[in-house]
Amino acid sequence: MARIDETRPFIPVRIAVLTVSDTRTPADDKSGDTLASLVTEAGHVIAARSIVRDEIAAIRACVQGWIDDPQIDVVISTGGTGFTGRDVTPEALMPLFEKTIEGFAVVFHMQSYQKIETSTIQSRACAGLSNGTYIFCLPGSPGACRDAWTGILKWQLDNRHRPCNFVEIMPRLEEHRRSS
Repeated sequence: MARIDETRPFIPVRIAVLTVSDTRTPADDKSGDTLASLVTEAGHVIAARSIVRDEIAAIRACVQGWIDDPQIDVVISTGGTGFTGRDVTPEALMPLFEKTIEGFAVVFHMQSYQKIETSTIQSRACAGLSNGTYIFCLPGSPGACRDAWTGILKWQLDNRHRPCNFVEIMPRLEEHRRSS
C-alpha cells in the first residue's frame, strides 16, 4: 500500500508528455490531455508536450531532444505500444534506454489485468532510464494512462512516497559519469 510521509517535502518534477499517433491532433488528444491533467493535478510541471506520427525516427528524435534537455526529468509517452504494423514506440525508445525498468511493465500489467484481464497482453508498455531521464511508454488509451499514473507513477514520482521512490534517487542517477 502506498504511504506518504507528510514530514518530507513534495518536490515537483518536470515532465514531458508525448502522444504517438498518426491521427491525433491537439484538439482530440484525449490520452495526452489525461496525462497532462493528472501530472499538473499532482503538482508537477508539464515541461514539454508534443504529438508525433508513428514513425521510429520522429519518436526517437523528439524523446532524444528531451533526454538531452537538463530541464526535463521524466518523459511519458502514450500510444504505439500495441502489435499493429504502425505501433513502433518500444522499437523507437528502447534503444535509448541505458537501463530498463522491468518492474514498471510487470506492475502495469498486474494492474491492467484487474480491469481488462488477459487483454493486457496486447500492450508492450515499458520503461527505462537514459541520461538521468526516466522514460515511460504507455498504451494510447486514456484509461491505460490513468491507470499507469494513479497506480504507479503518481507514487513513484512523489518524494514523500515510502519506502522509496524515483525522485529521491534522481541526484544519483548520473553518478557513474562523474570522474573520481
